[in-house]
Amino acid sequence: MSEPVAKLPNPDTSAAEPVDSSAMSRRSLLGGMGALAAAATAGSLPAVLAPTTAEAEIGPVLGANRLAVAVAKRQELMARMQAVGSTAHPDNGDEARYPNLIGSYSKGMPHNAIGEVRPAAYSKFVKALNSGLNADFEAIPRGGARPQTSPQSGLSFDPEGNDPHQFVQPPAPAFASAEEAGEIVENYWMALLRDTRFTDYAESDLAHAAADELSGLTDFRGPKEGGVVTPQTLFRDVLPGCTTGPYISQFMLLGTPFGTEYVERRQRTLVKGSDHMTNFADWLAVQNGNVPTSARFDSVRRYLRNGRDLSEWVHIDVLFQAYFNACLILGTPPEPGNLPTGGGLGAPLNPGNPYVGSLTQAPFATWGPPFIKATLCEVASRGLKAVWWQKWFVHRRLRPEAFAGRVHVHLSGLADYPIHSDVLNSEVLDRVWSKTGSWLLPMAFPEGSPTHPAYGAGHATVAGASVTILKAFFDENYVIPNPVVPNGNGTKLVRWEGEPLTVGGELNKIASNVATGRNIAGVHWRSDALESLRLGEAVAIALLRDHKSCLHEQGSFTFTKFDGTTITI
Repeated sequence: MSEPVAKLPNPDTSAAEPVDSSAMSRRSLLGGMGALAAAATAGSLPAVLAPTTAEAEIGPVLGANRLAVAVAKRQELMARMQAVGSTAHPDNGDEARYPNLIGSYSKGMPHNAIGEVRPAAYSKFVKALNSGLNADFEAIPRGGARPQTSPQSGLSFDPEGNDPHQFVQPPAPAFASAEEAGEIVENYWMALLRDTRFTDYAESDLAHAAADELSGLTDFRGPKEGGVVTPQTLFRDVLPGCTTGPYISQFMLLGTPFGTEYVERRQRTLVKGSDHMTNFADWLAVQNGNVPTSARFDSVRRYLRNGRDLSEWVHIDVLFQAYFNACLILGTPPEPGNLPTGGGLGAPLNPGNPYVGSLTQAPFATWGPPFIKATLCEVASRGLKAVWWQKWFVHRRLRPEAFAGRVHVHLSGLADYPIHSDVLNSEVLDRVWSKTGSWLLPMAFPEGSPTHPAYGAGHATVAGASVTILKAFFDENYVIPNPVVPNGNGTKLVRWEGEPLTVGGELNKIASNVATGRNIAGVHWRSDALESLRLGEAVAIALLRDHKSCLHEQGSFTFTKFDGTTITI
């Protein structure tokens, strides 16, 4: 029924050329540095070296010695990367398991009448991934107007941290598994609850019905209270702090100081009920790469109230926007006196920052505001390279919208697919049918998902990486004063009274909000979000280790990881 699918080779990083260090040894370098230090201690070096036309420099490491130290630092970073070694990248086996490729990503390629990718097109797609040749990527057949999104990015190298191919994500849940079933049932409920305010979940019959059904599934891995999903844990993450307090992080609500400017956080959002791809013709057109409908926008800007608002926020955000906002809020002091709100929190720095407690120095170029912001943005590109490798060259997981198409085709009697009974017997499918007349997943975006595979998730990887950087630089135990939530129609913020909200918990929550917001929009799965948050965290930790080894000051980064353990770098 299909043409053979090429097997992707495992990446080989063992052939990296060794650095020629014959010109100097680490022992001679350190010996030279030791002699220099000893001479300075003995007083044989003047406190200030007199400038000459040939040499006008001062400092503990000078001239050729400085260059030698710089070379040794580069070698140290390379040795750390090399010690990680080449890694295996197992997938869930769906691509080899199903000759009709029903468990694999194929968006934008030509499909048959029931939404199965044309095998010849998929073979050309895999040929391009195997060869890496631009000509082969240009030869991937298109079913519509939308191109594939940046597949060659997954083959890029990085100058810092680990090589992108050294990071590993576990296999995604398989097509026929109970875990995949639990995730798509959650996606359906997320779609039905998009217009319900997060603050109303406790009183919402629909939210209670969602929590009850998710609690009874064979394999659902969202957070629970007393062994069951509750309205408080609904659509949240297992990261520390994510089930505490309001659903939306304070960093998604508080105004953002931007130098002398100030950004209020009300946003352009969509009108109630503006879902897409609820009939099969539109669904098939989108799978082929076309966009048959358009969005309908609300005329009023609002604070984030519900899944509809959050979906639109994560639709067109600058990829590290949420965390840059959080950084500005954290690092900017509150405004004095009775001025209108426009300042930030002025949160304390991480206790490991070497300038904490200093009376004579303040951090700036290193350990300070410019360094923090540059590192925050830098890690985003590192994370994208790592996750784009996972997407295109390892997992190639289908999107939830495509899985829902399989459900619709199966229940319509057009094909027989191995879909777990937890999906087929779910209450949520009956509710979706009653609302739309199909079993398709109502999508928040007219175009549905992006044209790249689901697993891992780019937004979630950048979220995990960027939030890790912020936890490394700010005190995660600082309690946020005067927390807020939107009022009923989202036009202003009101005081929230409840348990304390910490910087660490709200940073984890903003990462979850962005990652899970993509799930609520229908474009990602729960495991896409969680495993990609972890991937981003690993990318950030590797980058922080490299940065730390190149900094002169004797500081450290101590913070709580997403699994609840503490790490010090």
